[in-house]
Amino acid sequence: MKLLAAAAGLVMILVILWDAFETMVLPRRVARRLRFTSVYFTIVGEVWWVVANRIRRPRRREQYLSIFGPLSLILLVITWAWGLVVGFAVLQWGLGSPFTTPEGAAGFGTDLYVSGTTFFTLGLGDVIPKTALARAVIVVETGTGFMFLALIIGYLPVVYQAFSRREMLISTLDGWAGSPPSAGALLARLGRWGDRAAVEAFLAQWEHWAAELLESHISYPILAGFRSQHDNQSWLAGLTTILDTCALVLVGVDGMPQRTAWLTFAMARHAAVDLCQVLNTPPFPPGHDRLPSVDLARLRELLATTGISLRAGEDADARLEELRRLYEPYVNALSDETLLPLPAWLPDPQARDNWQKTKWD
Repeated sequence: MKLLAAAAGLVMILVILWDAFETMVLPRRVARRLRFTSVYFTIVGEVWWVVANRIRRPRRREQYLSIFGPLSLILLVITWAWGLVVGFAVLQWGLGSPFTTPEGAAGFGTDLYVSGTTFFTLGLGDVIPKTALARAVIVVETGTGFMFLALIIGYLPVVYQAFSRREMLISTLDGWAGSPPSAGALLARLGRWGDRAAVEAFLAQWEHWAAELLESHISYPILAGFRSQHDNQSWLAGLTTILDTCALVLVGVDGMPQRTAWLTFAMARHAAVDLCQVLNTPPFPPGHDRLPSVDLARLRELLATTGISLRAGEDADARLEELRRLYEPYVNALSDETLLPLPAWLPDPQARDNWQKTKWD
């Protein structure tokens, strides 16, 4: 029984350390589904979403959802730490609780106490190991505790730096495409400004953003749960708006570059597909058509009033439908997984940009 307990404690320690390594250090996506972190986020996420769906007020619901990403990350770190403490305690208990205490007898409570003070590097010294093996385990646990704390200290700033870089470009989308953003507002504003050439640099910048989104969210999937500062903005809305815009340019907009639109579309679609794989959410089409024929006609009319000519006809409509099928099932699945709404194609005439609003208005 004691040997089995020691073996179980050792396995528990190795499993947690490997899981922490895959989550914090390994930059590649882990294809294996059965791992502690995946199970943890699945359970915590399901519980969180059930409660969120019961909150009726949109603003309060969004505030509640904004807590999930940071809080679940902190709870994961705490779970790892206590799992390692318990694992080392079980290992020491399996070795016969070889400690000398002021009270005399040592049991699992003593093992847990020694493990906790050792892992968190307190080293109170009131309990003394009696065997060389017990002393070796304490040395290993001390080193593990130092290594774990160092990883956490380095891990959290990297996550928040990636979040900050993601949000900077999303904030600039407010002036370009409104809040919430839409492809119709973006192209219409370019038409009103008489600056169609600006779309090439704009899309090239968002190609790099999509590439960084892909790399950062594969390495740190928890970032998908970090929400933007404003309720009407999100990384998913930005990604979808760029895909919608590229699809319109690829269908045919006079004076706008097809090559840049295609490169940005390919990168953004790549990000959407891989994020579905990382979050283990299979794609499925939206429950309603995001751009029915009536709205497409209204979109063409809107763009025409600003001097933007969108190619029309059956071939153009078929091309747009083909492009939409390449990404809409994926962004729809991400929307369902993260509870982030997808943007509309047409701008809301009643909505104001975030820069136009203050709490004193």
